[in-house]
Amino acid sequence: MLIASGDRPEAEAPAFAPPTSEEAVVEATGRGWAEWVAMLDAWGAAGRPHGQVAAWLREEHGLPGWWSQAVTVGWERARGRAPGQRADGFEVSASRTVAVPVERLWAAWEDPAVRERWLPGAELRTRTATAPLRARYDWEDGATRLAVWFEAAGDDRSRLSMAHQRLPDADAAEGMRDWWRGRLDEMKRVLEAG
Repeated sequence: MLIASGDRPEAEAPAFAPPTSEEAVVEATGRGWAEWVAMLDAWGAAGRPHGQVAAWLREEHGLPGWWSQAVTVGWERARGRAPGQRADGFEVSASRTVAVPVERLWAAWEDPAVRERWLPGAELRTRTATAPLRARYDWEDGATRLAVWFEAAGDDRSRLSMAHQRLPDADAAEGMRDWWRGRLDEMKRVLEAG
């Protein structure tokens, strides 16, 4: 199958299960999966950790946080990694768009009283934080971590993308993916209810 992308030459589509459709990645990034895979191969992504690849996509190609993660995951799948598999364990991700300003979404994670309303009893230890853009936390188990990105999507809308990292295996990852989806649904409900 050939994919045409603007004035660039046609490229053969890679045989893998990307995290988003060809149409979505082209619309959001201006490039298709075959182009991103070829570009990351040429850059030497194979010898770099996931976070460094995603950072390069953000810094050098201007991809927002969620899309830098999605393109990195797509490249990893194209190169034979199981969905969610990383060098240091498995990772799951989830995202939500919420009808609140990004500052309120940030507070849902950083303010313990607000966080308790949708993530009761969870113990997070902040590793790094740049308000209201991103934060990294140690999860309560002491072995896994959370990375969270916040993006304004207008005056009264914002998007949260998060990844739970260093999970021990695919089964643990699958369970946490379902659990996080439920927790983020509850966060959205709590914040939008006021």
